[in-house]
Amino acid sequence: MTQTTDTIAIQVNGDRMHAPGGATVADLARQLELDPTKIAVERNGEIVPRSRLADVALSDGDTLEIVHFVGGGDHDDDDSWEVAGRRFTSRLIVGTGKYKDFAQNAAALEASGAEIVTVAVRRVNVTDPKAPMLTDFIDPKKVTYLPNTAGCFNAEEAVRTLRLAREAGGWDLVKLEVLGEAKTLYPDMRETLKATETLVSEGFKPMVYCTDDPIAAKQLEEAGAVAIMPLGAPIGSGLGIQNRVTIRLIVEGANVPVLVDAGVGTASDAAVAMELGCDGVLMNTAIAEAKNPVLMAQAMRRGVEAGRAAYRAGRMATRKYADPSSPLSGLI
Repeated sequence: MTQTTDTIAIQVNGDRMHAPGGATVADLARQLELDPTKIAVERNGEIVPRSRLADVALSDGDTLEIVHFVGGGDHDDDDSWEVAGRRFTSRLIVGTGKYKDFAQNAAALEASGAEIVTVAVRRVNVTDPKAPMLTDFIDPKKVTYLPNTAGCFNAEEAVRTLRLAREAGGWDLVKLEVLGEAKTLYPDMRETLKATETLVSEGFKPMVYCTDDPIAAKQLEEAGAVAIMPLGAPIGSGLGIQNRVTIRLIVEGANVPVLVDAGVGTASDAAVAMELGCDGVLMNTAIAEAKNPVLMAQAMRRGVEAGRAAYRAGRMATRKYADPSSPLSGLI
């Protein structure tokens, strides 16, 4: 711990206490005999990422909340997550495309347990205005609609689309994606950043699809993105997460939720995303194009839940050599 002759007054979990001047949040945790790897810290209303506990210096007058997980039946184990001030229990977001009909889409949504669905903004069919609509099957009053800009290839198209979405349904929480070209459907990060800045200036709260690049992710966050959504693999490919290293780096460096978006093919892919510390996973094709979409939706729900539980549990350390579960001494 950095030592100085001065002390500062802070408030920790409602109690006033003193800490040495120059102390960091990690120093405080050790002072309280807490393991920094097993706690979550909020400082002056802002979450301090666990990876930065040793970098964030305390200041006089700071207010901190320090929490950890506890056992017992008298406590609620709330593992919900929050984006743009809205709290959700399910960490799975599903899409609404490629299903054989709206009824199947609604059944898969129910099986997934998802509380957010992405919806594309498309022209009304003026030749058949009474044709079935998604809202007839999935109630936007019960499920959060997340309008997205699927199919947009520049910032202007994306912003225009979301302005129309807000006019149609009043939505300000939106999903932004600006594609570079049709073959790979990789995001054009220059246009994506430009659109993010415009949307934020107009009061939107964009969750942004991006490359799995920690630098680009940080730039989007600084531009005002309320969530970062790096691709795991190309959209609709089902290849699973191709670069765990960069996804992990994005998670460690972010102060907003990180959700893997695109490339998930099966439940184990969803579990991997959650084991990396992501706040959630978004998918469409993996469920919609399964032979049994409803059963796959159930599997994805369980995969996300299992991966999240494994992340919270803290996996064992990896070793270069075998380490027997039972002691070898005392063998007969």
